Amino acid sequence: MKKHQNLNMIQQLLVIGDVTIDAHLLIDDATLECNFDKCKLCLDYAAKIPVRDSLQTIGGNGANLAVGAARLGITTALLTSIGNDDSGERVLSELKGNQVDTNLVTIDTKTPTRYSTILNFKGERTILSYHHKREYVWPKREPEVDWIYLTGLSDGFENLLKPLQQYLKKHPTVRLAFNPGSFQLKNAMETVKELLEITDLLIVNKEEAEKILGTTLKKEKSLRALVHELISLGVQEVAITNGGKGATAGDEEDVFEMESYPVPVVAKTGAGDAFSAGYLAAKINGHDAATCLTWGIANSCGVIQKHSSHLGLLRPMGIKKMINTFPGVKPKKVF
Repeated sequence: MKKHQNLNMIQQLLVIGDVTIDAHLLIDDATLECNFDKCKLCLDYAAKIPVRDSLQTIGGNGANLAVGAARLGITTALLTSIGNDDSGERVLSELKGNQVDTNLVTIDTKTPTRYSTILNFKGERTILSYHHKREYVWPKREPEVDWIYLTGLSDGFENLLKPLQQYLKKHPTVRLAFNPGSFQLKNAMETVKELLEITDLLIVNKEEAEKILGTTLKKEKSLRALVHELISLGVQEVAITNGGKGATAGDEEDVFEMESYPVPVVAKTGAGDAFSAGYLAAKINGHDAATCLTWGIANSCGVIQKHSSHLGLLRPMGIKKMINTFPGVKPKKVF
C-alpha cells in the first residue's frame, strides 16, 4: 500500500469516492422486453453480438464529480484508492490533466483498479461493474477544505467514516454533501441514515430517495414531499433527480422543480454525477437552490449528448450557453 501525501493547497472541495476504468460498447443487435415501467436488455446467448463502436474512459462517481467540479472552476482534490497497474496510472494522468489534486489518492498494491463494461443501447446503458474490497486511508494530516462530497465507495468504506465524522465535528465550518452509492444503500442503510444527520446537501435520484425513506413517489404524491421527508432526517438541503423529467430541490422553506432541457440523448452514463457537479459548483459559488438546480440540469444535459461521463462536462461558459439556449425552461417554485 502506497500512502498518499498532503494536499498542495487549501481546496474548495474534497471528493471522496471510487474511480473506475469504463469500457463503453455501442451495440445494435439487441431487443428490449418491457413490462410496465421496467425493461430488460436481451442478447442472444452464445451469439456474436455486433459492436458499432467502443471507447475507454475513466469514470466512477468520485472521478466524475471531481472532474466535473474542476471544469466549473472549483479547486478540487480526490480521496480514493486505485491499483498499482496501468489503469491506475491512466487514472492519475487524466485526473491531473483535469486539474484535480491527486495527493490523497492511495495506490493499493494488492487490489486492481476498479473497472466497468457499459453496454450502450438506444440512449440507455447497462453497467457490468467489478467491485472488490478496498483499503481506503484517511490522511494523517487533516485536509483544509470548504466542502466534502462523499459518494459511491466499495466494501471497506467503513474505514473512512469514523475519521470523517471526527473531522467534521472538529471543523464545524466544513460542509458535507452526500450522494450515497449503490453499495452503501444495499449494505449499510443504517450508516447512510446516520450520515444524513450531519449532511448539509443530499443529492439522490428518485429511486434512491424512495429506498432511504422506505416509501414511493406514488404514495407521497410529489417529489416535494420526498424532499421534506429527507429533510426531517436531518439534511439541510436536498436535490432529487428524476431522469429525463428533470429534478426537484430545496430546503425546509422553499422547493423548486425544473424540467430537463430538450436536448438529444446519446448516452446517460454520468448524467447524475454531472448534475451533482453543476449543483454543488453553483452552491459553492453562493447561489440559491433555484440557480443550483439550473446549473445541475445544464451540466447533465451536456453529458447526455456524448458517450462517456466526461466528454460532455461543461465549463462555466458552457453552462451559460445551455441556459441561454432554452430561456423557456426555468425552475418553478412548488407548493
